Amino acid sequence: MAQKALGKVTHYYDHLSVAVIKLSKGAALKKGDKVQFKGNNTDFTQTVVSLQLDHKDVDSVKADDDFGLRVDQKVHEGNQVYSAVK
Repeated sequence: MAQKALGKVTHYYDHLSVAVIKLSKGAALKKGDKVQFKGNNTDFTQTVVSLQLDHKDVDSVKADDDFGLRVDQKVHEGNQVYSAVK
């Protein structure tokens, strides 16, 4: 599975199952994309179904955006986010 680094988790809201992610330069993400979260205790892949930017639902985000992403499993600050492309 080829991987492209997209960014990293800057915060996690456990009660909402939402990760705040800072996208890296040159990165972009849209609903329907597959992403992989990796860290010391984290390694899972999921499809992006919900993105929020400034508390508004959006279909895509671009480089340097800080956005919310609903996650299927718990993540931790500092976890890396990769594109999960076959």
